[in-house]
Amino acid sequence: MDLQKTKLNFLRGTPKLSRRARSGVSLHCHTEYSKEMLGFVPHYAEQLPVINYFWRKEKAKYFNREGKYPNFDTGYWSPPLSPQQVYDLEKAQIEDAGLNSLVSVTDHDCIDGNFTIEEADSRKTVPISLEWTVPFDIGYFHVGVHNLPRDRAVEISKELIGFTFDKAQHTTERLNELFAMLEEIPEVLVILNHPLWDIEMAGAEAHARLLKDFLRIYGRWIHALEVNGFRSWSENKAVIELAEAVGIPVATGGDRHGCKPNTVINLTNAATFEEFVEEIRVDKRAEIALMPAYEQPLHSRQLQSFSEILSHYPAFRTGRQHWFDRVFFDVDNGKGLVSLSGHGWKRGGPRWLRAAVWTLAVMGSPKMRPAFRLFRKKVDRVPKSVERTEFRLPEDSGDVSRGLTSDTA
Repeated sequence: MDLQKTKLNFLRGTPKLSRRARSGVSLHCHTEYSKEMLGFVPHYAEQLPVINYFWRKEKAKYFNREGKYPNFDTGYWSPPLSPQQVYDLEKAQIEDAGLNSLVSVTDHDCIDGNFTIEEADSRKTVPISLEWTVPFDIGYFHVGVHNLPRDRAVEISKELIGFTFDKAQHTTERLNELFAMLEEIPEVLVILNHPLWDIEMAGAEAHARLLKDFLRIYGRWIHALEVNGFRSWSENKAVIELAEAVGIPVATGGDRHGCKPNTVINLTNAATFEEFVEEIRVDKRAEIALMPAYEQPLHSRQLQSFSEILSHYPAFRTGRQHWFDRVFFDVDNGKGLVSLSGHGWKRGGPRWLRAAVWTLAVMGSPKMRPAFRLFRKKVDRVPKSVERTEFRLPEDSGDVSRGLTSDTA
């Protein structure tokens, strides 16, 4: 199957892209304004060797002391870098490749960081964006909402975030109203981020059903599906195939949380973000590039990112230097959500957590990368060229595409 909506590039070496496009667009960047949930911690702490020993021991001690197990559902951590640092890193990578840069910072359910970015004529060059958490049935999806109008951004974001956290609003009618509101603003871009990732840990089959139902009901409001820089090639390939099946393009999103720039970017001849949006929304076409760093084993890159997230940054302002300053947890002592450093742990946290930090730091070292490359699945090896890649339409895609209007598909 030849790709009709998306042009795909696999880059090697030190790319120079000025002959391929005018601008590079970096989407889906997280900063210190993102609140990353901790609900996944028990799931992975039980599975990881070494860490699970300390985790079970500390969990038992907590139960004996408190009469219940620790609740991670309300806790969160925040990435280390500021919006300005993230913006500058993304801009530098794109400009080093010979392109004009367009960068959209998308913190979880928050637009505040966008307003802190200083750039020449920032009102025109810095889009106001967020990653919107959309509850759906037993799970939820992440939707990239890019380039809100500045004079209405605060008002619109309050409505979107209000839906996220107010269960009384969780109706089909209300969600359609919000999507329709975004659709009426021609410069806004709506992307379904990492659509195939079972982020809510509902199970592969349950997530597939949720995605199918979500696209059937709300797919007409989605302008593109995301090829994600921190998801495997096999998963991203399946996203491209799904997008082709339902007749919409893909857009890349790096999903960066650490200190390295996105491993995927969008290529365009647009000079402004609004022109880029028009290519996706109106022309329904896209060109994307997987940067050389994307070829590195995913698990190695993930662990490297974790290592960066958990590092010590002495140049940062007080209260942001240590990893335990950036992790917030409620131990039911009446203080509410407080950083781990505020809970009195002299070394930042319990032993199982310190063991996890040490393990991630070692496993995330570049020296460990050859081992991850050795054990990488064949389907997750990034192809050398598009011509050597076989794309196929997914089964049962007709049920989804029938739910999309002719305006979208």
